[in-house]
Amino acid sequence: MSTVAVTVQDEISESTGGRANRPALKRVVRILMLLVIGFASTFALWYAFVHTITIDALVKKSPSDVWTYLFSTKKAPANRRALFDALETTLGNVFVGYLMGLVTSIVVSSVFVLSPAIRRTFMPFALLLRSVPLIAMTPIIGLITGYGLASVRIVTALVTFFPSLVNISLGLESAPKQSIDLIEAYGGSNRTALLKVRLPYAVPPLFAAMRIAVPGAMVGALLGEWLLTKQGIGSYLADRPARFDYTGVWAAVAVVTTVALVLYALVGIIETPILARFNPERLSED
Repeated sequence: MSTVAVTVQDEISESTGGRANRPALKRVVRILMLLVIGFASTFALWYAFVHTITIDALVKKSPSDVWTYLFSTKKAPANRRALFDALETTLGNVFVGYLMGLVTSIVVSSVFVLSPAIRRTFMPFALLLRSVPLIAMTPIIGLITGYGLASVRIVTALVTFFPSLVNISLGLESAPKQSIDLIEAYGGSNRTALLKVRLPYAVPPLFAAMRIAVPGAMVGALLGEWLLTKQGIGSYLADRPARFDYTGVWAAVAVVTTVALVLYALVGIIETPILARFNPERLSED
């Protein structure tokens, strides 16, 4: 079977066309440029919103107000400490829940490929659960698992799991039939085909799912913290208006948006060398 594995891996390499036509460095630079454009667009829209929409001055805050709140006033150190302590909790929830959702989606997708009967049985339930609004599902999760960070991470994992399951399943099914037939012709099992053929072909869809899941995981963590705990940015956003600290609300939104953009770009940068190995045509098309 080692000879078969080498043969199939060679076939995969040939089907991907060898090296990428365009250097991976160009894609990284492009991702960084898009990140800068995203920041600039966000702040431009923020300024436009503040100067064109009529809102009470107590609520309406500009980027300069947020900068003063975090860095220029006497209370700036305390403001930063409160905000970034909450952000640290949220990032922990996002990281743990994100990994839980991704790993679970990979395992479940693999089981679905190995057993079509299980897929036919459970995939409709997964799609049905996906259609339930997250804000309705979150309190139920809290009742079952308790009101704490564990529940927040479960909510985050669910937000990551469902889109990843669909993308990864499609990726596993996209492996060329001739490669699967070659494994079977040499006496290989479905498990061998999964490990040697299907999973390598599913790498690009996996990273696509990872990018899609980043903002969703952030939203899931914020919602879970808001409804289930008194910690994190979600709780911070719920608490600040009661104190008439609307600048703190805008600061939290700005920080969360910045973190989401950076994480999205980071996944793209990590994806680049992986695509260069497994799917260079995809890299050259981007």
